[in-house]
Amino acid sequence: MTTLQSVPSLGTHPASGSLPSRAETREQLAGATYDLLVIGGGILGISTAWHAAQAGLRVALVEAGDFAGATSSASSKLLHGGLRYLQTGAVKLVAENHFERRALSREVAPHLSNPLTFYLPVYKGGPHGAAKLGAGVFAYSALSAFGDGVGHVISPTKAQRDVPELRTENLKAVAVYGDDQMNDARMALMTVRAAAESGAVVLNHAEVAGLRFTEGRVTGAELRDRTDGTEFGVTARLVLNATGPWVDHLRRMEDPGAAPSIRLSKGAHLVLKRTSPWGAALATPIDKYRITFALPWEDMLLLGTTDEEYEGDPADVAVNERDITQILDEAAFSIRDRQLSRDLITYSFAGLRVLPGGPGDTSKAKRETVVTEGRGGMLSVAGGKWTTFRHIGRTVLGKLAELPGRPLADDMEPISELPKKLPLPGISNPRAVAHRLLVDSPAPGPRMSADTARHLATHYGSLSFDIARLANDNPDLARRIHPDAPEIWAQVVWARDHEWAETADDVLRRRTTLTIRGLATDEIRGKVEDLLAKRT
Repeated sequence: MTTLQSVPSLGTHPASGSLPSRAETREQLAGATYDLLVIGGGILGISTAWHAAQAGLRVALVEAGDFAGATSSASSKLLHGGLRYLQTGAVKLVAENHFERRALSREVAPHLSNPLTFYLPVYKGGPHGAAKLGAGVFAYSALSAFGDGVGHVISPTKAQRDVPELRTENLKAVAVYGDDQMNDARMALMTVRAAAESGAVVLNHAEVAGLRFTEGRVTGAELRDRTDGTEFGVTARLVLNATGPWVDHLRRMEDPGAAPSIRLSKGAHLVLKRTSPWGAALATPIDKYRITFALPWEDMLLLGTTDEEYEGDPADVAVNERDITQILDEAAFSIRDRQLSRDLITYSFAGLRVLPGGPGDTSKAKRETVVTEGRGGMLSVAGGKWTTFRHIGRTVLGKLAELPGRPLADDMEPISELPKKLPLPGISNPRAVAHRLLVDSPAPGPRMSADTARHLATHYGSLSFDIARLANDNPDLARRIHPDAPEIWAQVVWARDHEWAETADDVLRRRTTLTIRGLATDEIRGKVEDLLAKRT
């Protein structure tokens, strides 16, 4: 049990350049007519808002919960080409995914993307043979222009050196390929920041109570601020419904008779403490179509995912006992039992994939983006993959420009002239940033630890220096939030003043890793709430 410092002195005054207050943002939203109102602060809506603002449109973005608070922070944390798509012959799709993955990891967000080696074990009696998987990973790496090395096959003995918990009984060979990994919530928040820096006005925790209509066309929304109940409205020439699993709910606000356009698939994950270091990830075939992942992530181990049709209220999605059993049982195909003890589980989460409507197994459904226009002129967009979020944003923007009557086309920059690889805020070499943080750490007072420096560098990039200045100015903010996590109290103040954090969950689940590590104690939650209350 850790004893936390009292926090009356922590972050009482916001840092310079802080966000406007919620009241100021509501006034700004209500006092103007926007070219585009994006409803939904998942990565689809965020990316579209970012690209639309880049194109010169006046953009508003509102989200009922927190940014990336649902599906977009419940992913497998991968930026990948999609190895399994090769089996269906989707060669062009894999190549396009690889292009976007490389752009993100090298030019757009190298500070938020981490290269990750994957081992694909081939067991006797498994769904695929070594020759087939060896050829598959070679083709996969070729479609990535061998930027992550050449896909190949190694011996079980060599693989076990990198993954000590690898099950070697009946293991014939291990195929090797490369992809990338991220913290999805951090990537989304940096994209929100990019949208705001491009001119978009953004507000989370603001739910839609109704739509505004002018002569039968949707021209805005009535909103309620969930933090204090304030009601206000936003007027826009065009409204985009990017509410993910709730997309049909909003479509029915536009047209009560609107037919369902999507179906939902539930994906559950478990986070566990690691019993030993992992130098690679495992991607284990379960059948001809499904793969289960074991991913070293945030100094933990991430297991998953499930894939089953979901028909309930999206707000009620949660991990149940059957999910836990399935994930652990499937992981046991390739991982030793000692790593799969339930006592090691620190957190579990579930999200909903948005898939095109239709019959068939959800695990075989295409992860494609669906764009529809309602009878009131509202555009609805759903589906897609995290890896291609920039491409999807540009695609949706193209749809806006092609609408009948071209309501926005004359006011926006041609899509072809937008920067193709505009970096996200904080872009930097994370190793160089971590080194600078350690070198510049002041001699008197608490020095920054190496793991905190690495954590800041890979979650904030060059913005880490602003957080470090907060800690340097107030030694209390330099202290760890919990001794077993790298985060410091300055990150809470930064989240409050610069990253739209309104609730303890916003901070503990999406702006830090305290929740996923199982360290968000009641004491810590209370201290975070105290800090959030000091917003001025």
